[in-house]
Order: sequence, then structure tokens, then C-alpha cells
Amino acid sequence: MARRRRGREINGIFLLDKPQDISSNDALQKVRRLFNASKAGHTGALDPLATGMLPICLGEATKFSQFLLDSDKRYRVIARLGQRTDTSDAHGEVISERPLTFTQEQLDVALDTFRGDTLQVPSMYSALKHQGRPLYEYARKGITIEREARPITVYELLFIRREGNELELEIHCSKGTYIRTIIDDLGEMLGCGAHVIFLRRLQVATYPAERMVTLEQLQALRSHADETETPLETALDPLLLPMDTAVSHFPQVNLTDVTAAYFKQGQPVRAQHELAAQTLTRVTQGDDACFIGLAVISDEGLVAPRRLVVEHTPEQAE
Repeated sequence: MARRRRGREINGIFLLDKPQDISSNDALQKVRRLFNASKAGHTGALDPLATGMLPICLGEATKFSQFLLDSDKRYRVIARLGQRTDTSDAHGEVISERPLTFTQEQLDVALDTFRGDTLQVPSMYSALKHQGRPLYEYARKGITIEREARPITVYELLFIRREGNELELEIHCSKGTYIRTIIDDLGEMLGCGAHVIFLRRLQVATYPAERMVTLEQLQALRSHADETETPLETALDPLLLPMDTAVSHFPQVNLTDVTAAYFKQGQPVRAQHELAAQTLTRVTQGDDACFIGLAVISDEGLVAPRRLVVEHTPEQAE
């Protein structure tokens, strides 16, 4: 007998406008409960201080969240110059205060060093794991772990304004880039110290900012649905983006219904395509191009399943 799941078997991606002073996991759990979804996962944590776009994958979409974790991001950040903190943001303790003595020309030169391909040493207050535990747990105990510098790319770094001891920037960067670390490194380069006082994620991959929804808006929609006995399928589900938007950048291979039946059983299949071996591909079925999973092209040209979308039957959910 199949195990019964709690919540609805709903698949899609919700673009949350995360509020400040809440962890990404807390925000995730609130969204999951409001949708009454059986399964949910986010696509890369935002600091509690940060606001903005946090794509939340529901149901089968969680299988493809890694591809959003690996995507480019865009941020707006405001730094306070003249103060360095132990966490590189406003939640930390001030560990040094120094006067601002640099010129605009020196600032321009310093900013330029962060553009393009560079190496970055992650903060001790990051969620990176060491021996199964996040670095910030060690940092809170006063333990410093050696971290290797990691390659990152800053595609665009825009100077927005400098007013007094505040500096505002917009940064478009690759996965794994820590904005707090950029600000801390910039402050040391300028000889005054700096930390983040405002951080907002404007974009993940190519998702449109206008599709973001706040927790307050989502709660209001859920409350109205409960009061009017409106099904969640009608009240909330239109907010979801299709789960294959997480992998829309991969080339598509379309299978016939007959061939798709074998593919969904985990078997490599033959299909019409002109893709090279080892190419990851988004697989769809039939004239409606229904998304059924990810595959890799084998050396023999077969479409070999890698991650399949499971079709749940009604009796598997409560």
C-alpha cells in the first residue's frame, strides 16, 4: 500500500518576496503551510537581514531546485562605511571603527577590482558546511575554519550613490557569491571598514520581479479562500510558475506518448534530436509538450532519464 502524504500534491515554483528578519527556512515553511503543500524546498538561502526574491519549489519542482541554486543573481546593497562587524552585516558586533579618508577615484579603482572573474574566501558566517555543520555554528563559538578561495564572477557592478557613510551598489553575480564578503573586502581595501546594512535580491535567473508575492499578500489570499470556501487550486495555484521554468535554459526533446511511457519507467529511449552526447536536456511529452523530466544524451544518442516527474495518484494524498 502506497504511503499517504500530508498536504496537497502540488507542483510549481512560487516567487516569494522574502521579508527582513526571518530565515529562509522559516519563510519556506510558512509558504508550504499556506499552500498546504506536501513538499517544499528553497533555492539558496537569503540572510535574515536580506529581502527579495526567494524562489520556493513545491512538490516535484524540488527535484530541479539545484538549477536555480546554480543560476545568476542580482542584488541591491547598501553598505555603512567606517565600521567593520564580525558578521560583515548589521546583525554583528562592531569590531573596528576608522575614518573615511579615500577619494572617489580610489573608490572607483577599488570597485573595479571586484568586476569580472575573481577568487573569494567565504565568510565564517556563511551556511557553507564543514564536517556536516554550517560555518556560522563554528563562528558563533569563536572557532575559525580555514576556507579555500572559490572562483566567482561579477558580471556587473553599478555604483548607485554615496551619501556620507553610506554606499549603494547593484551587483549581478554568479552562484556562490557572498555580497557581505564583497562589502567587507571593499571596506578593508579602502582602509575604513564596511558592513552591509541593507540587502535585497532583485532577481534569480530570468524570473520577473513583478511575479514576486509577499507573505502578507499570500496570507490574505489564503484567509479569503478559507472564509469564502474557495478551493486553493483556484485561490493560490495561479501564483505558481511551471516547474520546468527552473530548467528552461536546457534544450528540449519531445517524446511521443508511446516513447514517453518507456522513458517514465526509467528506460533510455530513441527520439529525434541533434544534440551532442552528455548534453542535459528538458524532456516533454506529446503535442502539449508536458514536462516529464530531465535527461542526458548517451554516447549512443539515446535520451537517458536523470530526474523524472512523478505523477501522484489521488489516493497517495490525504
